[in-house]
Amino acid sequence: MADERWLIVGLGNPGPGYAGNRHNAGSMVADELAARIGGRFRAGKFRSVIAEGRLEGTPVTIAKPLTYMNESGGPVAGLRGYYHLDPAHVVVIHDELDLPFGTVRLKLGGGDNGHNGLRSVSAALGTREYYRVRVGIGRPPGRMDPAAFVLRDFSAAERKELPFLIDRAADATEALLATGLAAAQNAFHGEAPAPPGPE
Repeated sequence: MADERWLIVGLGNPGPGYAGNRHNAGSMVADELAARIGGRFRAGKFRSVIAEGRLEGTPVTIAKPLTYMNESGGPVAGLRGYYHLDPAHVVVIHDELDLPFGTVRLKLGGGDNGHNGLRSVSAALGTREYYRVRVGIGRPPGRMDPAAFVLRDFSAAERKELPFLIDRAADATEALLATGLAAAQNAFHGEAPAPPGPE
């Protein structure tokens, strides 16, 4: 039988060339959470790196897939199976185009909204009923292709605000574990983010 362990996965693309991309917001939050538990990422099973410890008194495995975004599901499903976790003990942190930059939202289940990482995770888990921490990155300017936008680094103005956004998403993840979804949503959905200043 599973213990109360949670699997927290930060989505992104591997390698230094992608590290600052908007698409790697989930991975950045995973780094912050690992720092909070005093954990170091080490090579894990199922093409991932993991850090283990306790968050809000709860045992957690924080993972970053080493696959490209559209193949994130394999590592997530592998780790879920290894720890014998219910999908309702899986949290996926990801960038979200449909939220303004700086916004954090939490939800359970739902569609993938065109996000290749979520699509892969849902297919591999065989369910959409897992938690998501959605990190708002905003819409691309003008007619820029969203696929190109997510693979660009944050703008200079956004980079000034990024530490606050990463912190807030990490706080929201901790609140989800500590207080449950409804209370965490109440705490984090009410505040509007400050828009980034001029470039």
